[in-house]
Amino acid sequence: MSDEDAERSDTRRLPTLDKTPEGAEGPGGADGAAPEGADAPATGTADHHRVRRFRSARRVPAALVALVLLAAAGLLLYDVAAVRADRPAMAWRRWLARELGTRHLDNPWVLGAAALAVVLGIWLVVSAVTPGLRQVLPMRPAAPDIRAGLDRAAAALVLRDRAMEVAGVQSVRVAVSRRKAKTHAVSHFRELDEVRADLDTSLGEGLRQLGLAHELRLTVDVRRPKKR
Repeated sequence: MSDEDAERSDTRRLPTLDKTPEGAEGPGGADGAAPEGADAPATGTADHHRVRRFRSARRVPAALVALVLLAAAGLLLYDVAAVRADRPAMAWRRWLARELGTRHLDNPWVLGAAALAVVLGIWLVVSAVTPGLRQVLPMRPAAPDIRAGLDRAAAALVLRDRAMEVAGVQSVRVAVSRRKAKTHAVSHFRELDEVRADLDTSLGEGLRQLGLAHELRLTVDVRRPKKR
């Protein structure tokens, strides 16, 4: 074996990172697409689901109802136990039994008590079925198991800061509700139409950057400062 053959046998070619030649198929096929069954990006999938508002715990109404029911049940149970122990019934129960036996249904006191009970019942039902937390605006979910919300005051503050960056705006007041974003600006120079157009553009972009689930309707009002 010659020296040239020995050199060839001891020499190995190092691996290199070559680009995939044209026409060669990579892991995703000829066009570079991901194979079937691979996980697709999660972007855009959350927009198909309806984003619901945040629900309030309703701790105050629940605590009030629980306290009233507990006090009424405890008082009635004590009175029934006292009667069972051969003691006279409490004065309030004798008075209530006498009033219910003598007053008719068209009595003003009976109608007033019934109206009060209806109002309290409607308030409890509305408190139970409505979400509450009107100050929190739901945001677009970034992941299936994550919910985010933005306080209306914080959203108004962000929009106000963007409005103050517009040339010609002296002062601005922003009010954000569940469906609208109302802006009242005072401009001390430039044409009002130009300032209004710049505010529409800047605040519209600001609303999109907030990432809210439901787009707010923007209204812009620009005026001159009042003369003193």
